[in-house]
Amino acid sequence: MSEFESYDMTKFLENCEKMNLTLSTEQQQQFVRYYELLVEWNSFMNLTGITDFQEVLQKHFEDSLALVRGVDLSAVTSVMDVGTGAGFPGLPLKIAFPHLKIVLLDSLGKRVKFLNHVIEELQLDNITAIHGRAEDFAKEAEYRERFDLVVSRAVANLSSLSEYCIPYTKVNGIFVSYKSGKIEEELEQAKKAIFLLGGKLDHTVKFQLEGSDIERSLVIIKKKEKKKKKKTKKNGKKISKKSRNAIKRAIVLNKYPEKEENHKFYDSPLFSLQNENTFCAISIVNFCTLY
Repeated sequence: MSEFESYDMTKFLENCEKMNLTLSTEQQQQFVRYYELLVEWNSFMNLTGITDFQEVLQKHFEDSLALVRGVDLSAVTSVMDVGTGAGFPGLPLKIAFPHLKIVLLDSLGKRVKFLNHVIEELQLDNITAIHGRAEDFAKEAEYRERFDLVVSRAVANLSSLSEYCIPYTKVNGIFVSYKSGKIEEELEQAKKAIFLLGGKLDHTVKFQLEGSDIERSLVIIKKKEKKKKKKTKKNGKKISKKSRNAIKRAIVLNKYPEKEENHKFYDSPLFSLQNENTFCAISIVNFCTLY
């Protein structure tokens, strides 16, 4: 480990204490060494636009650890960090919570090489960095629905992030997206994607990084069930909810023609069929295709 007495970590440690995090001397050394490696490798490859020590502590390390504002990490074992980049938030979380078993996923091989070097230098166990696309690894049994917690600090809209991240999340596990600025419109636009992926927006934690006006949010999504399967016809086309309801009503009308209330539907624009036999045939064919 490098000598770290020359680095002023006072403010960072105080802010950690406010989040009920106490870092040992070894953990402090790991954060300093991580910073040194980040700056060193950043000199010949693009890892971060922030290199000042205090700024890295606040905007990368502290921001990553802010996950504790919304998640009890003592109840978490396995973590997937999607689009980790230079290792945020996965590496700071591993340093602060050694019990976590973490997978760091990034699409750029050079960054993965950096991450593996950091892991080796910091002598971290139960953490691996893998190179590939999120949509590809999510298809593999080793990773799909295997994680208690999936996190992402990647810059992308919440709908896209949900499609990338929720498939890795166990049922009853959670996906947390780190966001900045105003997010209300983005949340609204992502609701359908989250629902179709088996998730539900649990809550959102809004905060400011200590000693700054930087607004941050943790969007916490709980996975309630596996991805919803779309009902389709044999030709592969999706059957709309409106069509499904119409078919069901048509069958009721055909089966119980004597009921006056059923004829209200018979005269509707949805099924204005003149021939009863045609009506019955269409109903039965569609019903069999649907069920």
